[in-house]
Amino acid sequence: MVGIASENSIQCETEYSPLKKVVVAKPSYMKIAEIINETQKHYQHQNINVKKALQQHKHFVSILEDHEIEVIQLPSQPNLYEQVFTRDIGFTIHHRLFISTMSEKVRKEETDVLRSWARQNNIKVEEELPSSIEGGDVVVDGTRVWVGETQRTSRQAIRELQSRLPDHQVIPVPLRRDILHLDCVFNMIDESTVILYPPAFTKNSLKAITARYKVIEVIEQEQFTMGPNVLSIGNRKVISLPHNEILNVQLKENGFHVIPVDLSEIIKSGGSFRCCTLPLKRI
Repeated sequence: MVGIASENSIQCETEYSPLKKVVVAKPSYMKIAEIINETQKHYQHQNINVKKALQQHKHFVSILEDHEIEVIQLPSQPNLYEQVFTRDIGFTIHHRLFISTMSEKVRKEETDVLRSWARQNNIKVEEELPSSIEGGDVVVDGTRVWVGETQRTSRQAIRELQSRLPDHQVIPVPLRRDILHLDCVFNMIDESTVILYPPAFTKNSLKAITARYKVIEVIEQEQFTMGPNVLSIGNRKVISLPHNEILNVQLKENGFHVIPVDLSEIIKSGGSFRCCTLPLKRI
């Protein structure tokens, strides 16, 4: 299904408000062609079972549609092996859709597909942020924007983002060098609660986060299986991997409704539910 959007349909003020419109891409040509993150190192020989990945993705999309979320599917391209991870190629902050500046050559052309779709649907985009910045590093909480400072997102790009968002507080979050994106270790699931993997952060960043939010901690094993990379669809409903049992128990104990979905094949390439979705509208 290919959805239609208009510029006034772009609105995301948080990561946890009810999700209404989202961009995805099927993992039709998914494979680990070259190692570009730590997770892929563990699966490079096993690689990706595309048939299984497609089945899991189809089920994930059906869950979204069952919750009355409009799902827009970008056309899959044979040379774009990581295209399923649509969160990385863009990010929505309030009424503005930013197109990322990708750091890895193998992923740069993915933004062309998003740019083309936006043009066809008369959606204005913002782009040309310097150096590199990827959507997986951008976490929005009202006028506060947390941005991971990683191998994929530079301090230079974070400064430029702040200059384009004068009414927001853009907060750099330096991470351990082996961490791919901020959303691999940090995710907001309501206005006062975050999922967090503390060893990834500096003392100062950890202090800033824990002073502001209640923290649900993820253990190392479940961080590897992308525990923090859940997708909040609103009203305290969270889509999570069933294998992350300890995290899911904590979520339930804190009053969240866990929707278990198996995305284990796609996770082999280094991303989970949040990585596979680019929200355009939350209300």
